[in-house]
Amino acid sequence: MPRPRRHDPQRHAVRVVLRAPVAADRDEYLALRDASREHLREWEATPPDGMDVFGPQVFDRFLTSAATETSHRYLVCLVSDGRIAGQVSLSNLTRWPFLSCTLGYWIGAAFARQGLMREALILAIGKAFGEFGLHRVEANIVPENAASKALVKSLGFRFEGLAERYLHINGKWRDHERWSLTAEEIPVLKV
Repeated sequence: MPRPRRHDPQRHAVRVVLRAPVAADRDEYLALRDASREHLREWEATPPDGMDVFGPQVFDRFLTSAATETSHRYLVCLVSDGRIAGQVSLSNLTRWPFLSCTLGYWIGAAFARQGLMREALILAIGKAFGEFGLHRVEANIVPENAASKALVKSLGFRFEGLAERYLHINGKWRDHERWSLTAEEIPVLKV
């Protein structure tokens, strides 16, 4: 019997691709966020500068931080027609000796609960451990976000503990559970 293959993201993602944003994505991106306000509001970080996370400036900030030394942000797009379904971010990239990043993600309301974000995260994990040569990926999740916790758990992330008052979410400092995955722990991931 052949041995199972380790994480091979291209083999597993069949409905989505990750791609870098371009200026022409602005209207579609903003329309998706606007249509997903109620779906996303409870989990959205509140910027210290008071920027409206559903306003037009959010795309400009996303675009300018999409490919830097410390962050790589991608659109999650459907293979079938190229529509934008969400976003995945690898941020706070730290090189030697830490070799780590923070995983952030959201999916538009119309695309939720279809397994699309799972496929997108499989691709993102492949980039983190493959293309960027990182050792550790962590996701910080509001304890009440059961769907997000179940998602990272299904990808092999392990619970590490609670970070109290970790991030300003929807107007309040919120506790977050820290979940992580290291290069040695990458499971065989299937969609």
